[in-house]
Amino acid sequence: MTAARVDHLVTSGTFSLDGGVWDVENNVWIVGDDHEAIVIDAAHDADAVAAAVGGRRLLAVVCTHAHDDHVNAAPALAGRTGAPVLLHPADLPLWERTHPDRAPDGELTDGQVLRVAGVELTVLHTPGHAPGAVCLYAPALGTVFTGDTLFRGGPGATGRSFSDFPTIIGSIRDRLLSLDPSTVVRTGHGESTTIGEEAPHLEEWIARGH
Repeated sequence: MTAARVDHLVTSGTFSLDGGVWDVENNVWIVGDDHEAIVIDAAHDADAVAAAVGGRRLLAVVCTHAHDDHVNAAPALAGRTGAPVLLHPADLPLWERTHPDRAPDGELTDGQVLRVAGVELTVLHTPGHAPGAVCLYAPALGTVFTGDTLFRGGPGATGRSFSDFPTIIGSIRDRLLSLDPSTVVRTGHGESTTIGEEAPHLEEWIARGH
C-alpha cells in the first residue's frame, strides 16, 4: 500500500483571454505524503496553496496548461518553496501572456514520468483546449488529473485562441477513454467524474461540436 494521497483545495479568481474576463473557481491538486508533494495547477492564491502543502518538500509545480487561471500563482509558489515550474513547451505563448519576464523552469513531455511519495504520474500530452495541455495519470492512485481537457459532462472549451475542437476530441478519445473505466477524473474546475461515466458520451460530444 502506498502512503501517497491526493489533497484538494479550491481557489477563486479570474480567467482572461481574447479580451474577456470571467470569474472562476479552480481545483488545485496536491499529490504526496507527509514528507513530499507536487502541486498540480497553482491557481490564484500562492499563500493558500503553500498552506495546504505545509511543511512538506515541494518537488514541482506542474501546469496542466498555461491559461492564466491555472498558472497565475505558479511563480510565487515556486519562489517561496524552491520547486521548479514545469510546463509543456507548446504552451509557452500562453504562459508568456501572463508571465512575460519569468520562464518555466522545466518542460513536460509526453510519456515523462514524475515520481512523488512512491507513486508515478505519467504525462499525457492532450492538446485541444490549449496546444500544450497535459493530463497526469497515476494508476497506483486510480486517478488522472485532466486540467481543462475533460470534465464531468464533456470536453474543455475550445472557442478561444489556441484551442481546437477536433484536436481535443482526438486527445480524449485516444489518450483518456482508453484508461481503465474506474479511473477517477480529477478536473481543473468542478466535480470529479470517472472515465467510465464519460466514455459513453463521446459520439454525443462530437455531434454537439459540429
